[in-house]
Parts: sequence; structure tokens; C-alpha cells
Amino acid sequence: MTTPLLSVENLSLAMAGQPVVEDVSFALAPGEMLGLVGESGCGKTVTALSIMRLVPEPPGRVTGGRILFEGDDLLHLGPDALRRIRGDRIGMIFQEPMTSLNPVFTVGRQIAEAVLLHRPVGRAAARERAVELLELVGIPAPADALDRYPHQMSGGQRQRVMIAMALANEPRLLIADEPTTALDVTVQAQILDLIDRLRRELGMAVLIITHDLGVVSEFCDRVAVMYAGRIVEEAPTAELFAAPMHRYTRALMTTIPAANPPGRPLPTIAGTVPPPGRRPEGCGFAPRCAASLADCARPSPPLFGQGAHRHRCWNPAA
Repeated sequence: MTTPLLSVENLSLAMAGQPVVEDVSFALAPGEMLGLVGESGCGKTVTALSIMRLVPEPPGRVTGGRILFEGDDLLHLGPDALRRIRGDRIGMIFQEPMTSLNPVFTVGRQIAEAVLLHRPVGRAAARERAVELLELVGIPAPADALDRYPHQMSGGQRQRVMIAMALANEPRLLIADEPTTALDVTVQAQILDLIDRLRRELGMAVLIITHDLGVVSEFCDRVAVMYAGRIVEEAPTAELFAAPMHRYTRALMTTIPAANPPGRPLPTIAGTVPPPGRRPEGCGFAPRCAASLADCARPSPPLFGQGAHRHRCWNPAA
């Protein structure tokens, strides 16, 4: 990897005193797309919000680690410095555009506001930039769309507006948190193709958070698998799919529809992700793992492996 644009080092975060994210480390190079995957409740969104420093404090509290972005530790920046970075050098697409967009302002005003906050331009120039952005993300008749309210647009169009806002100032890093949630399959493909195309055209890095391994296999350069607040495996995408090492990663692979014969019920993983405060002392996946051994009750293992493929498993898959 070249010099990382973003480097998360041993990040730990607690909510109301309970560990939620524990010892999370990963890096992202300029122009790279990293997929952060895992079931709901694994800590993916909290990790992303921690990078943006959007976890409310209290009840949240970072208990350890560093978040380096272009050499600056975001955990040590004051409110004014963070506001200059958010929406400018780092953009974020949130899960639900209908709750992220303000229902009483037009989409044009909201996009223009993102420009005005970070660029020394007037309202006319910001409005022109909003038209350019809506055209960039594929909104038909972008000049007319400026004056629409969020409820007057489809789910796919609202998501495109969110992408336009996130890209308004050509960020170096885009964080996309479940960017295709609640969209139909056709629109999902369009949104993901759009993010990938813009990533290549603008040269920005993308951290995409998802539980859809199909998305990861098609678009991501590398994958980090998260479970119970920890990164349990990280590898280049092709290598991870060819030879998953952690038992949780292997179990996730069995649930992919394309990996199963047509007509058969999809396999499931018994049990649920343990919530904070109820996580086992050893491997967090051990209570759900069919290959669990006595060693798996030992304190959580370190990341094993050398080079780009690492895992956190006492009994890795062959």
C-alpha cells in the first residue's frame, strides 16, 4: 500500500461504559475502495461515525487508539477544525436519505449550503455547482430538480442527492454507510456503479459499509470483516473470497445466494451477534461457531498472518 490517506489504529470506543468497538485497525490508500462487512450490530456504523467524530459524547467515549487522516489525528482536533474537514475533505453518505435530508428545504438549497460552508463563493455560484452535481449523479433535468423537496423525489433520487452533497467539495475520502439500503435491485446497481465511477474519476478513497458480500466482491479492492466490535479478518478481495480464514467469514460466505444450488434454502448462522456487555471473553464468534474448540474460550486472539491477509481465529479454516 502507498502512504495511507486514512489510518485507523487500535481504535476502541465505549457507549455508556460498555465496549462497542475494540482495537480496530485498518488503513485506506488514495483511490482505494475498502469494504467493511458484517452483520447488523457488529460495530460498522459506529466505527464510521467515530472517524467523522459524530458519536455523541456522552454516552460515547473513545477509550484508545488514533484516527489519522492526511497526517492529522482526528481525535485531537477541536470542533472548528473538524467542521472544516467534514463535508470538505471527508464526505459521508448516511443510511437513510429521507431522515438525513431536511424535509422543509429544497434539495438545491441543501446542496448549495454544503458548497457555501466550505468555498468562498456566492449563492449564485453555489446554485450552479448544485446543478453540476445533480447532473454528475444522474438526476434528470437537474436545473428543475433543484427546487424539489425530498418527498417529491424517489428513493433512488434522494440517495443520489445525498451522494451529490457528499461530493460537493470533491472530498479525498468518501464514507458510504449502507448506501443502497431500502432501494430496489436495479437502483442499487446504479448507485454502486455511480460511486465506483466517481471514485475512479475523482481519485477519492471510499470506505463502504455493507452486509452485502456481492457488493464487496464486485467493487472493493480490499475487505475488512467485523464481528462483535472487532476486525476478525482483512484481505484483498479476491484472496478473501478464494480462501477465507476466520470461521465467521467462512460462515458468511455460505449465505451468499450465488454460492448455493438453486431451489435449496439458504444456510443461516445460528444465534445472533452478542451485544456490548454480553460478549464472551474469548473469540466473540465461538458460541455460534460449529468448529469451536476449547482454545476459543481463551482471551480474544491477536491478528494472525503476514502481509495483506490477516485473521483473528484460534482455529482458522484450512
